[in-house]
Amino acid sequence: MNPIEWLFDAQLVIGDQVILWREIVGNLFGLASALGGLRRKVWAWPVGIVGNALLFTVFMGALFETPNPVNLLGQAGRQLMFIAVSIYGWVRWSQHKQVSDSAVEPRWASARARILLGVALVGGTLVLTPIFRALGSFEPVWADVWIFMGSLLATWGMAKGWTEFWLIWVAVDIVGVPLLVSAGYYASALLYVFYGLFTIFGFITWMRVQRVTSATAPGRAPTTPQS
Repeated sequence: MNPIEWLFDAQLVIGDQVILWREIVGNLFGLASALGGLRRKVWAWPVGIVGNALLFTVFMGALFETPNPVNLLGQAGRQLMFIAVSIYGWVRWSQHKQVSDSAVEPRWASARARILLGVALVGGTLVLTPIFRALGSFEPVWADVWIFMGSLLATWGMAKGWTEFWLIWVAVDIVGVPLLVSAGYYASALLYVFYGLFTIFGFITWMRVQRVTSATAPGRAPTTPQS
């Protein structure tokens, strides 16, 4: 076995549980990306992409013949979605960084955007659930789809600089922890617990940045929801 194959298949055994190291490493890259997002750093996007690629191979357990032969199509699919939206966010934040001191200025989404986010989350879950079930995703399928849709909308909101994206992550984590535990992905479930607490902190932090920016900008009107 060459070093690359060893790194790909390396396992951590805890009692009768087998956890792939790439599940742990992939989640750590995701955590680093979240920290970068909290600090509004452009590097958060490419770091996240690396973690997404690793986790895709983990959640397609049956395809990649991992110790956990469970396919979570929503979890795997959202890794591909993350990569696509992250490229958009990477470009958007990089462009903003060229004309500003920061990569993004936190702001509220408009009332219309909030309604669309809610409709997309609920409607997308209803529409995709039978499709994911037909493809053989792990039950309860609606939870897998909810995580997929929430992750898509949260990542899009982060790219746009909407402070509300942190709250969407909270909704994702509440559903994600019990689903991942039931599917046997314990490392990811543990990270989701931490993410849930972290996203609340992130929401408060971005709100504070918003207020400071609004208060210190000369001649600037108070921050109002924008689209």
